[in-house]
Amino acid sequence: MARMGESAATADSTRRPTVPAAAAPSMIAPHVSSAHVVIITGLSGAGKSQASKLFEDLGYYCVDNLPPELLDRLLALRRDDPQRYARVALVLDIRAGDPASAIEQARRTLASSGVRLDVLYLEASDGTIVSRFSETRHRHPLETRSGVQAGIQEERRRLDRTRDLATAVLDTSGLSIGQLKERLFSFVPRDGAADALLIDIVTFGFKYGIPLEADLVFDVRFLTNPYYVPDLKPLSGLQAPVREYVLAQPAAGRFLDLVAELLRLTVPAYQAEGKARLTVALGCTGGYHRSIALAEELAGRLGDLPDASVAVFHRELER
Repeated sequence: MARMGESAATADSTRRPTVPAAAAPSMIAPHVSSAHVVIITGLSGAGKSQASKLFEDLGYYCVDNLPPELLDRLLALRRDDPQRYARVALVLDIRAGDPASAIEQARRTLASSGVRLDVLYLEASDGTIVSRFSETRHRHPLETRSGVQAGIQEERRRLDRTRDLATAVLDTSGLSIGQLKERLFSFVPRDGAADALLIDIVTFGFKYGIPLEADLVFDVRFLTNPYYVPDLKPLSGLQAPVREYVLAQPAAGRFLDLVAELLRLTVPAYQAEGKARLTVALGCTGGYHRSIALAEELAGRLGDLPDASVAVFHRELER
């Protein structure tokens, strides 16, 4: 399983065959609210760049290593051109100094305009961060002759106030890139009623592990695998030939009927119990063909569920 901080050579060895340019994007964005600002901060080596990539895939305007002094200017740009800068993700970290004051100012500015602000603080154990810097051969921004670990401790101290301002603190120790994206995906707002149940349909490969956030897990490896059809192997389940191959199997239609019926039965009960989010995971061997095709079809069938918002996230698509 590819981990955050893994070297480029290692990551390339597990990368999928190149998908033709006509393929759909790597992540199916939900109906995202028109105004959302995310500040990604935290410890060096904790996965901030990967977090920024997730939001970029979802159509956010992303800026890495923004000097805190420029945050007000960027927010002013957002006010002047709210359509272009409706969804913004910013990485503020120790490279440009403690971002705490800038975050407090941004919170005050955005509160008056009704724009949602999330501050996501990423951290990891000292051992994990040391290992990641060793793998990538990058230098910790606060590293001294005392070594990487001393720099990590100093960074924790300097960012203590910033951590207290966070909407959520995410410990990325031991998480793969895909698992980190699962966690972050839950912070993406969607249009719809405030009390709507958020249904996330997540596809995954069993060879890479079951999603941490899954409430319901369905194994779709009972279907014939397009991977063994030479013309279909390099394509994903988002593309018509694979989708048609999977959905043409009689068992696929019956499976979708049963899962859709189960959710129509249980979703009202989840709503009555006050559940805010339901994560439904569909897994096949690699998470690239069968699970993706079925998830897209299932999402379409659930589109008319009352008081519910459905989104799809394909965890392994970029692997």
